[in-house]
Amino acid sequence: MSKQQPNNPLHGLTLEAILSNLVEHYGWDGLGSKIDIRCFNNDPSIKSSLKFLRKTPWARQKVEQLYLDTQNSVWLKGE
Repeated sequence: MSKQQPNNPLHGLTLEAILSNLVEHYGWDGLGSKIDIRCFNNDPSIKSSLKFLRKTPWARQKVEQLYLDTQNSVWLKGE
């Protein structure tokens, strides 16, 4: 059974969905400028980025926070 997590805005989202959304919104160049890590700036791909982010908690946290900030910004602007 899965537990409900009403206070977790990322509940139900996969890391792949989060990353894909950010790449769609910012592009790889924009994402690499917002979060300066090699997997976004040097021959980027979803697969290589997911591999790195799953092994690197601080980088994953930055990606998740950027996603939340982006979603809040879009919601506030009404886009």
